[in-house]
Amino acid sequence: MPKILFVLTGSDHWTLADGTTHPTGFWAEELLSPLQVFSDAGIDVDLASPAGKTPVVDEGSLAPGTIGEEESAKQRKALDALADRLGSTLVLADVDPNSYDAVFVPGGHGPMEDLAVSEDLGRILVTMLDGGKVVSSVCHGPAGLLPAKRDDGSWLFAGRKLTAFTDVEEERAGLADKAPWLLEARLREAGATFSSGEPWAPFVVVDDKLVTGQNPASSTEAAQKVVGQLKS
Repeated sequence: MPKILFVLTGSDHWTLADGTTHPTGFWAEELLSPLQVFSDAGIDVDLASPAGKTPVVDEGSLAPGTIGEEESAKQRKALDALADRLGSTLVLADVDPNSYDAVFVPGGHGPMEDLAVSEDLGRILVTMLDGGKVVSSVCHGPAGLLPAKRDDGSWLFAGRKLTAFTDVEEERAGLADKAPWLLEARLREAGATFSSGEPWAPFVVVDDKLVTGQNPASSTEAAQKVVGQLKS
């Protein structure tokens, strides 16, 4: 049976350009929707984070004014049911990437703070992608692709087709002018072949064993593409 490593941010904030912090964490939908897809497919999932501490949900992802009262309550209930698993995430430094068939990295702004500079995650991604395993990520999760460097210093994803939360979406979310850096711009600068769809609409890019989604609305489809890769 396939097994997926699900890597969550361990940060509860993002340090902005002026040194202040923006409260954040992981985006609820980007955890819950893929987990449901993987569960429905009968695939085992282990949760991991940089230090093994309990990941924090970005409260903005549960705002009733954004997703509706009913959906907010539904997602909070689902998160409550995951409390034990979230409270005992694996430590990335201890993870053996050879034990997994795929890795999935969701967003929220948290990854911009910690996963973007995680050498442990970088090591895992290099081992898995170069070993023919599936590497997948959605929204701000692709910030975690940045530290994936091979021994010769080359970036693992140079020239690869991918997507992530766009600079336009960051502007519309109101954080672009406060951000120390923007994800789309950084991925392009690093050498990715970046593409995107309409803001907030589902958009997924598949480049061989690399699967990326643009935003929260893309998380379900991205997870479904991962399942397809694992079962093909």
